[in-house]
Amino acid sequence: MTHHQPAIETSPKVSDEIRKTTCYMCACRCGINVHMKDGKVAYIEGNRDHPVNKGVLCAKGSAGIMQVNAPSRLKNPMLRVGPRGSGEFKDISWEEALTIATDWLKPLRETAPEKLAFFTGRDQSQSFTGMWAQNYGTPNYAAHGGFCSVNMAAGGIYTMGGAFWEFGQPDWDRAKLFMIFGVAEDHDSNPIKMGIGRLKANGGKIYGVNPIRSGYNAVADEWVGITPGTDGLFILALVHELLKAGKVDLNYLAQFTNSPVLVNDDPKSDDYGLFLRDKDGKMQVIDRKTGKLAAFDKKGVKPDLAASHKVGKTPYRTVFQLMAEKYLSDEYTPEAVAERCGISAGRIRAIAADIARVAFDEAFELDIPWTDFRGDKHKTMQGRPVAFHSMRGISAHANGFQTARALHMLQIILGSVEAPGGFRFKPPYPKPVEGHPKPHFGVTPGKPLNGPHLGYPQGPEDLGLKPDGTAVRIDKAFTWENPLSAHGLMHMVISNAHAGDPYKIDTLFMFMANMSWNSSMNTSGVMEMLTDKDEDGEYVIPRIIYSDAYSSEMVAYADLILPDTTYLERHDCISLLDRPICEADAMADSIRWPVIEPDRDVRGFQSVLIDLAVRLGLPGFVDDKGAAIYKDYADYIVNHQRRPGVGPLAGFRGKDGKGVGRGEPNPNQLQAYIDNGGFFEAHIPEDAAYFKPWNKAYQKWAVEVGLFDHEQPYLFSIYSEPLRKFQRAAEGIGEHQPPEHLRESLKVSMDPLPVWYSPNVAENEAGGEFTVTALTQRPMAMYHSWGTQNAWLRQLHGRNPLYVPTKIWEQHGFAEGDWAKVTSPHGTITVPVAHQAGLNENTVWTWNAIGKRKGAWALDEGAPEATKGFLLNHLIHELLPAKKDGMRWNNSDPVTGQAAWFDLKVKIEKVAPPNEVQPNFPPIKSPVGKGPKNLAWKVGK
Repeated sequence: MTHHQPAIETSPKVSDEIRKTTCYMCACRCGINVHMKDGKVAYIEGNRDHPVNKGVLCAKGSAGIMQVNAPSRLKNPMLRVGPRGSGEFKDISWEEALTIATDWLKPLRETAPEKLAFFTGRDQSQSFTGMWAQNYGTPNYAAHGGFCSVNMAAGGIYTMGGAFWEFGQPDWDRAKLFMIFGVAEDHDSNPIKMGIGRLKANGGKIYGVNPIRSGYNAVADEWVGITPGTDGLFILALVHELLKAGKVDLNYLAQFTNSPVLVNDDPKSDDYGLFLRDKDGKMQVIDRKTGKLAAFDKKGVKPDLAASHKVGKTPYRTVFQLMAEKYLSDEYTPEAVAERCGISAGRIRAIAADIARVAFDEAFELDIPWTDFRGDKHKTMQGRPVAFHSMRGISAHANGFQTARALHMLQIILGSVEAPGGFRFKPPYPKPVEGHPKPHFGVTPGKPLNGPHLGYPQGPEDLGLKPDGTAVRIDKAFTWENPLSAHGLMHMVISNAHAGDPYKIDTLFMFMANMSWNSSMNTSGVMEMLTDKDEDGEYVIPRIIYSDAYSSEMVAYADLILPDTTYLERHDCISLLDRPICEADAMADSIRWPVIEPDRDVRGFQSVLIDLAVRLGLPGFVDDKGAAIYKDYADYIVNHQRRPGVGPLAGFRGKDGKGVGRGEPNPNQLQAYIDNGGFFEAHIPEDAAYFKPWNKAYQKWAVEVGLFDHEQPYLFSIYSEPLRKFQRAAEGIGEHQPPEHLRESLKVSMDPLPVWYSPNVAENEAGGEFTVTALTQRPMAMYHSWGTQNAWLRQLHGRNPLYVPTKIWEQHGFAEGDWAKVTSPHGTITVPVAHQAGLNENTVWTWNAIGKRKGAWALDEGAPEATKGFLLNHLIHELLPAKKDGMRWNNSDPVTGQAAWFDLKVKIEKVAPPNEVQPNFPPIKSPVGKGPKNLAWKVGK
C-alpha cells in the first residue's frame, strides 16, 4: 500500500484586505495591519514599516480582535433609573442623552463653571479634551497622570526638559551599559524588548533595579533587588562614588548645565539660594578665560565650575560646589545607605565603578561636526555609552519626584544625556521648563478659562489659590499641599467633591476612568462616596456622566452613560501636541481610523464632545453665528490649528500635502496617513541628531517643522531655582506663604538639589506594626483594566496570587495552595499566595487590575477574576493615618501630588483558605448582561 501525503493548502487566503492603523492595547501605539475577511477583522499583525514596532507585536496587540467583539461592550446611551450602584438603566437615544447632558452643563457654565469636574483616564487625546475643558471654563480638568507617573514627567521637565519613555529613549545601538529602575512590562514594552535585544547583541550589559525580578529584570545581567522607596538613596550613593572618584564629565557640566551658575551663598540674604542674574535676567557665570562675570550663553564664554564671586559683601558660589559639598558628605556613602537600600556597600561601589568604567573608558566620538548655542564649533560628538530608563516603580512613592530628579542628575553628571550612547530626547522634546505653560485658574462664568489648566509653576506666585487661601481646583492641584502637580490629582477628585473641600461640585464628568474599582485608592470608601446622600436625600455628588466602551465597575455609579467605540471603530490622533510616537531620530505621529463600523449605537467620545461643545456654544467649536466649526473629531483633526499652520497632525500639510510640521490644513490629510500606513515620520538631520538642547542645527530644524516657534536653547537644571523659591517661602521669605503645618515638609521636599527622604510615613506613624511593602505590577499581557476581560488574555492572567519572598514564606510556614490575610492601616484582604525567590525579602507583590467585581465586564459571577482575582487597592487609602495633631495628609508626593501607591505597608498572617478572595462585594447588575460561556472568533473560510 503506497503512502499518500495529506493534501495541505500551503497558501491559504489570509484576508480580503489589509487596513493599517495604530494599536490601543497599551501605550506603545504600535503600527498594526488589520486583516479583513468578509468585512470583519480576521487577525492582527504588526506593521513592519512602522517606526515604533517595526512589525513586532505582542499578545495584547494580537488579542485586539477580542476587544472588538467583547460581550462587555456598551451598546447604546443609557439613563440611570434605579439607585446609584444598582446598574439599573434604561436605553435612550443619542438625542436624549446629549440633550440631558446639555441641560445639566449649560446652566453651570453660565453661573459656576467650576462646578463641573471633567477628568479623563488613559485616553490619548488630552490636547483635545483639555481644549474642550478650557473653552467650557472649568478649572477642574486633568487626566490619569496624577496617579500614574507625574513624578517621572515633572522631575524630568524641571531638571532637563524631558524624561523617559514618551519624552525620550536610550541610544540602543550605541549603549554598552543599560540600567533600568522600576520598569514593569506594560509601558513601551515592544520597543524596550526590541532595544534590549539589540543592546545584548552588541555585547551590552543590563542592570535591573527593582524589588521584583520579573520581565526585563529577569533578563538583566545583574538584578538589584532594592528595598522599595529607596532608589533615590541608592542613586545618590552612586553620585557620591562618582564625584569622589572624579568620574564626572566636567566639560559637559560646565557647558550644558547650570553647574557653573553663581548662587547667593549668604543665609542672611533675602535672595539666599537664588541665581545671580544680569539686568536682562540671564544667569551669570565666571568666564575661565577672563575671570569676569558673563551671561551663561555669551559667545565664547568658558564657564568656571570652581568660581566664587562677591557682589558687595554677598558671597556667591557655583552650583557645582554646592552639589559636591552635598553629595560628598558622609550621608551618602555606600555604608550609610546600604542597610536601608538592601544593597551591600561593596556592591554599590562595584556598580558605580562599572558605570564609570563604561562611561569614560569606553567613551567614543562620532565624526559629526556641530555648532552649539554659543556659536562654538565642535569637530566631533562625544559619546558616553551608558543609558538609563525608568517608569512608575520609582515614581509612585511620596519621594518619587526627587528620586526622578536624582536619576536624571546621575545621567547628567556622566555627560550621557543627549550624547551618543546615552539617553536621547524624542521630539517635541527637549523643551526647557520655561518653555512649558504655567497653570491657569481664571474662572469667569460664561467664558473660557484664561489659559491651559496644567503646567509648570515657576514659583509660589503661580499657585492656584483664591484670596482666602483655598484651592481653585477641586483636586487641590497647584496648592501648597502639592505645588508642582503638573498632571492634577485625579485620585483626590471624588473624595474632595464628597467632602465639599474646597467646595461642592454639581457634575462629575469622566471618560475611561474606572474610579470605583482599580483606578482608585480606598475602593470601598469611593463606592460609598459615589452613592452617599445628604440630609435632603439628594446625592452628595449630584450628577455623574460617564463614557466608556465597556461595562466596567464604574458604569453602575453613573447617571448618564455615553457609550464609546472600540479603538478599531474610531478616529484618533496620536499628536505632537499631546503624546506622540516619535523616535529619537525622527518626529512622528499617527492616527487611528474606523477600519470597521460599529454594530451598536455608539459614538467616539471625542466626536461626542464636539457635539456637546456646539450645543453649549463653546468658543473654538462654533463660529460667530453659533454654527459648528467641526462636524466631528476627524474634521477637527484635519482643520484645527493650535497655532497658525500647526495642527494636530504634522504630516502631509498644505493643499499639496507636502508640508512637514507647518502648513495650512490639507482636506486629504487623513487619507494620506491611511495610504502611508497610518503614520507620518520626518527624520532629524544627522548634524542635529544629538545634543539637541544646545545644537543650533536641531534648534533651527525644530522651528522649521513647528515643534516650537523660536529657538530655545537652555541649560540642564541640576539646581532647580523654582524649587528653591518654594523652599524660601517655607522659610518665611516672600509675599506668598504656606500654612504653618506644611512648612517643615516643604523645606525638605522642595530642596533645589535632588534629595532623598523616607516615604514610609504611614508605617512610621502606625508604630512599626506594618513592615512589609506591598506592590503591584501590570503584566506584559495586559495594560488597561479592559484587557483583563479579553477572552484570549484572560487565559494568561485569569487570577492573581500574592507573590511572597522566601524569607516571609518560610517564616509563616506557607505551602502551595495556602492563603494569607493581608492587613494595612486601612483595611484587610484575604488572598491566595505563591512563592517567588526572586523578590526583595521584605516585599510582596501581585499583578494589577486582574480582580474584577462580580457582575461587571459581562463576566460570570463565578469567573476566576471575581473569585480568585483581587486588588491591593482595598488596602490603600487616599489619606495617610492621622498625625499627632489629628490631621490626615494626602497619600501623595508632597511636591506633585502623585499617588503614592507603592508606599503601602502591610502585615501578613496565614489563614484557612476561604471559598473566595475577601473582601467580596455584592454583585452589580450589568446593563449588558453576561457573555457566552465560550467566545470564539473565526471569520471567513
